[in-house]
Amino acid sequence: MSRLLSLILVTAFLVMAELSSGARIKDIAYFVGNRPNLLIGYGLVVGLNGTGDKDKTEFTVSTLANLLDNMGINVDPEQVKVKNVAAVMVTARLPAFARVGSKIDVQVSSIGDAKSLAGGTLLMTPLQGPDGEIYAVAQGPVTIGGFAAGGAAAQVQQNHPTVGYIANGAIVEKEVPVDYSGLNRLDLIIRDPDFTTAYHISEAINVVFGNGTASPKDAGTVTVSIPPKWASNIVGFISKVESLEVIPDYIAKVVINERTGTIVMGENVRISPVAVAHGNLTVSITERPYVSQPLPFAPGETVVVPRTEVEVKEEKAHLAVVGGGVTIGQVVEGLNALGATPRDLINILQAIKAAGALHADLEIM
Repeated sequence: MSRLLSLILVTAFLVMAELSSGARIKDIAYFVGNRPNLLIGYGLVVGLNGTGDKDKTEFTVSTLANLLDNMGINVDPEQVKVKNVAAVMVTARLPAFARVGSKIDVQVSSIGDAKSLAGGTLLMTPLQGPDGEIYAVAQGPVTIGGFAAGGAAAQVQQNHPTVGYIANGAIVEKEVPVDYSGLNRLDLIIRDPDFTTAYHISEAINVVFGNGTASPKDAGTVTVSIPPKWASNIVGFISKVESLEVIPDYIAKVVINERTGTIVMGENVRISPVAVAHGNLTVSITERPYVSQPLPFAPGETVVVPRTEVEVKEEKAHLAVVGGGVTIGQVVEGLNALGATPRDLINILQAIKAAGALHADLEIM
């Protein structure tokens, strides 16, 4: 009977996962240790066509002089010209489980007053982690996604010519050790912590692997015990867990970008019934010169008298009832009934939030 009940629960869970808009656990959470590490390094980009740092950029001059000195070439830093050289910071992300010899992408960013990195080549640059250890070495031609050109009176620029990219530009020299063998418990970290999501994840794991396999520790962590039959195949167990689908839950939020007039609402946004009146007041002031000229043979002078015309127009403000909507579609439909533009909707939403009728976090970018 218990086996039949378990089969029914598993079947019901799979049917619900297919009918719902679920997400894989691997897309909303990760196991401890399965994370990238940030790397950074300082280097030189050479071969620029006169778009490098100026001669007064002292750290570029010193770096180039030290580089040549290490190669057995003694130069006077005062005589070094660096218009074809640019000092840069090189950044990269070292993926989890990257092995020695693996290649990773790097980003190159100018830190001096160079105009462009187009056509340059990054010299060998060690990349170190927060612990000061060197984990990769970068080198190669820099590719940029823009350009800059111009003369004395005009200049044209597209994107950022002082930031470049090198695909597979760094070779991993040291690994970050991650070993799951011999463990009997793993922590699953939720990218967007939420108590409901943590509960859904633990229930999904327990339905498939048995009760007590997973338990939510807090809003951002689910503790997963490795079943005995999977102890010798932890990688397979992790793969099975990551492929399970759950329905993540999020707080209701409205994100507003005032610069672009963009409004994004989550599906859980609710608005209580509220009356909104919206209208525009336009004041137009026009100056028209009026010539005042005396009659013939009459004393006086011809003068120009300014005449001001003031016109006031006010659009009719319709009082509309917005809210009480069950879905996000009804909320948007109610706001659009006012005939307002996206920028007007921003002010309306802010006013509704201030009135306490918007049941969601209002985030302004």
